[in-house]
Amino acid sequence: MLFLLAILLGACTEQNEKKPQGGSADLFADVINTAEQQIGYQVKVIEESGKILNPRTIENGYVQYIPKDDWTSGFFPGTLFYMYDLTNDQKWMDAGIKQTEDLDTIKHLKWHHDVGFMINCSFGNALRVTGNEAYKHVIVEAASSLATRFRPAAGVIQSWDEDRGWQGERGWMCPVIIDNMMNLELLFKATEISGDSTFYKMAVSHANTTMENHYRDDWSCYHVVDYDKEQGGVRSKQNAQGYADESAWARGQAWGIYGFTVAYRYTKDERYL
Repeated sequence: MLFLLAILLGACTEQNEKKPQGGSADLFADVINTAEQQIGYQVKVIEESGKILNPRTIENGYVQYIPKDDWTSGFFPGTLFYMYDLTNDQKWMDAGIKQTEDLDTIKHLKWHHDVGFMINCSFGNALRVTGNEAYKHVIVEAASSLATRFRPAAGVIQSWDEDRGWQGERGWMCPVIIDNMMNLELLFKATEISGDSTFYKMAVSHANTTMENHYRDDWSCYHVVDYDKEQGGVRSKQNAQGYADESAWARGQAWGIYGFTVAYRYTKDERYL
């Protein structure tokens, strides 16, 4: 549903310029209506629970809810703001704000890199839609937390802690996954808000290093590149997702495409295209 909404949202500009005729117009309306019903039902379930719940997926016929520090916790708030974009219905903005503000403590999260996902999808969209200046502080604080994971010798933001969970069993020192390109927007945005170029420089360093080391000659990419965070060299390249270490992982390819497109938007460096 999230990916469907993203596709629909990306099509909005073209919609405004050239309205679809006949069946395509009906299809667009039907898809939006279905999304409204499904997401609206989830909002109703959350409201009736008396809690702020973060839905992630459906497993065995039931919606699975996740804690605030899960890497996907910002997706549902973001979806609500996209629904507001598509419908201009105030109820979606109100629900998005409620879900977003419950994630305020995530700005202090430092034990993995996905604070960018979590804050941009929620507070980033909240700022864009509402213009509430208070959200700027959250974005900058979250960027400061993400910045603690920058490893100067390697020039990258470490994705996972090498001694935490299943990652701790791989023998990594400074694992960086291609998904991390999605988190750079938080750093770029923080510089835009605060004027502190430190965030911008970290994002550019990470993008440049990823471009150099994550991609093969055919522009497919590795999922994980492990660095020596003291000396800066590459220790290994492999996949923790996808078929095999030398295969391409479709979702990872998409992370990279999005991340480098964002990097170009902020830097105008054509190498990223």
